[in-house]
Amino acid sequence: MVDTLARSDQDIDPSLALLSKRARVWLLVVACLGVSLVISSMVALNAALPDLARQTSATQSQLTWIVDGYTLALACLLLPAGAIGDRYGRRGALLVGLAIFTLASLVPIFLDGPVQLIIARAVAGAGAAFVMPATLSLLTAAYPRAERTKAVGIWAGVAGSGAVVGFLGTGVLLHYWSWQSIFCALAGAGAVLFALACTVSSSRDDDAAPLDWVGAALIGTAMAAFVFGVIEAPARGWTDVLAWGSITTGLALASAFTVVELRQKYPLLDVRLFSRPDFAIGSVGVTFLFFANFGFFFVVMQYIQLVMGYSPLQTALALAPLVVPIVALSVTSRWYLPRLGLGPTVSAGLVIVAVGLVSMRALEVGSSYLDLTWLLLIVSTGVGLCTAPTTSAIMTAVPDEKQGVASAVNDTTREVGAAVGIAVAGSMLAAQYTKALAPTLAQFPQQVRESAMGSLAEALAVSDRIGPQGPRLAELAQSAFLHAMDASLLVLAIVVAVAAVFVAIWSPGRDGRQLRIVRRLLLRRRARAVARHRT
Repeated sequence: MVDTLARSDQDIDPSLALLSKRARVWLLVVACLGVSLVISSMVALNAALPDLARQTSATQSQLTWIVDGYTLALACLLLPAGAIGDRYGRRGALLVGLAIFTLASLVPIFLDGPVQLIIARAVAGAGAAFVMPATLSLLTAAYPRAERTKAVGIWAGVAGSGAVVGFLGTGVLLHYWSWQSIFCALAGAGAVLFALACTVSSSRDDDAAPLDWVGAALIGTAMAAFVFGVIEAPARGWTDVLAWGSITTGLALASAFTVVELRQKYPLLDVRLFSRPDFAIGSVGVTFLFFANFGFFFVVMQYIQLVMGYSPLQTALALAPLVVPIVALSVTSRWYLPRLGLGPTVSAGLVIVAVGLVSMRALEVGSSYLDLTWLLLIVSTGVGLCTAPTTSAIMTAVPDEKQGVASAVNDTTREVGAAVGIAVAGSMLAAQYTKALAPTLAQFPQQVRESAMGSLAEALAVSDRIGPQGPRLAELAQSAFLHAMDASLLVLAIVVAVAAVFVAIWSPGRDGRQLRIVRRLLLRRRARAVARHRT
């Protein structure tokens, strides 16, 4: 990868070759603002989940869909959106995406039912799908390779810390206004960014291949079916026909996508790229990084507010320390990555994240902020180690004329990981919460039991209204939530640990070759095959 980064600057987009240094810096600023808006919007409603549950009567499952509907639509459309940007103009794709995002963010101000919120968030995610790949592909097309690693590192650092920015903004808004103010802010930010995006130079691939609509339909449908099944399975049961049928359908369509892309003359995604260790490890690393990151945020945000009793603003401030290691390690990646190598860096980062997630299970109802802070710093250190190296690995493995698609792959792996992470953590949380709480509520009236089992936020709201039994209900509900949170975090940690092992085995070292263990395994397999053939 180091050799790739050291190539000459002749592959810079000709339409951007004459950009001044100031123009490139301004483009970097606009690109960072764009990706920050997309990521902030992914997590902005996490701090408002208790208010949403109380004011809209949304169930724990509906809360998961309100958050994940945006992420799922974003993930499904990123690859075709990136290809459209390559073919028709990256700034144009950015502007179209911002317009859709802004208009969709206005809808929840007027229509606030749970189903309407889910639909509005999904449309906003569709708009964000055009914004996110355009920001990164505009950068990689404008910056010569000698400067690209630094620019991508800054972009990745902003993307990695965008969640905390979203939390802080949401916390301030909810401190003074209702949850609808979040959508006012998102719409306003989208409109301002639209105006700023009009000032940057565009780029496109004049020789872009025709769009692969068959591939786009297959991969989008595959992601939608798979994530739907993952979200519904814990609540319906893994033996439910709809749940396992959706998951199976998603995997089958993903396999069909692979077959179709291998036969296409102009594929949406050249799946052969995954045979490159740097591209494969970058994709796997960023997928499971965001899987853990956003699943963790979905659960822990509710813990901080509903168990520790923090307000949305206090919750956002409590999470602020996450930014420091993420930004610091992302910006300095160009110094440590060539020395350590892609594989060891990403594998170590994923292991640190897994350790942090397991350690989170030590939190209790009476845990202090200091008990939480050092655990947050462990997780964010792992995230910071992985963020920039995985992004650089993906972008440098793809030809420059396909930077939009490369950016879309980078973003798709992020959003698929985030969508599945939220789905797994959220659905596990909902199922385990109900399972743990239901047997303990026999002493309460039927109406109280039904409300309490909907979500922890509803249980706490009911406990404030039922008199002497209220404290006992709150205690039982918080205990059930902690049990469910522990189960969710353990599942996230196990999956991330498995990904870390895969990265350690398969990834290229500093010299770009596979680890010796892989070669030994292959030689042993070949020797056994030869021996069987001779016999």
